[in-house]
Amino acid sequence: MAGPAVPAGPRNLRVVSLVPSLTEAVALTGPGLLVGATDWCVRPEGLDVVRVGGTKNPDIAAVVELRPDLVVANEEENRESDLAALRAVGIEVLVTEVRDLDQAFAELERLLVTGCGLAVPRWLDEARDAWAAVAVSPPYGGGRRAVVPIWRRPWMVLGRDTFAGDLLARLGVHNVYGDHEERYPRVPLEELRASGADLVVLPDEPYRFTADDGPEAFPGLPAALVDGRFLTWYGPSLAEAPGALRAALR
Repeated sequence: MAGPAVPAGPRNLRVVSLVPSLTEAVALTGPGLLVGATDWCVRPEGLDVVRVGGTKNPDIAAVVELRPDLVVANEEENRESDLAALRAVGIEVLVTEVRDLDQAFAELERLLVTGCGLAVPRWLDEARDAWAAVAVSPPYGGGRRAVVPIWRRPWMVLGRDTFAGDLLARLGVHNVYGDHEERYPRVPLEELRASGADLVVLPDEPYRFTADDGPEAFPGLPAALVDGRFLTWYGPSLAEAPGALRAALR
């Protein structure tokens, strides 16, 4: 997927991000480029930009009013109809697609270097090094079999071809539903309990699983509560993710 042309160099670039992890990536790599972000863009702390609504329901008029040179989006997190509306008024939209770690690294470099005209940041090199060290280590946890819910009421889990599933696999955790025909299948709780898993991994996003909300549904099964930023975000958090996930999966 070809990246957009870089308008007038990074100093003059006005960027709106509709993806929390990409907001963090742009804000830390090119301070001053971001002029707008979603209400869910909570990193880096203290980010002072115009808020333009949610990832699924951005205020298109508010985005247009900011006169961005580039809007950053993701094919999974954002709706094509919203992106088409921005393109229709002449705004450049860079859409990332991230299904595994290698693709995340490539898309981050495309965004920052091709899209924003920046140099490859140190944190991206550090993230590559951190995960390369994992790749040459013995599989973590002895190849445990896990179910990974992302929602309840109804229960939904990680299925095939997901970024989070790839990170877990690199840490030696096998996703029981990793070969499911759907990426985020709905699975009845009774089936999850009978799946043969010996671990349930409970991230705190998109559903906020906590010690009091989630583990009780899987009696007798060890539960790993993980920070969703380290499991589902592709950005500066990737450098810390291997250590943080290892600690949570113990």
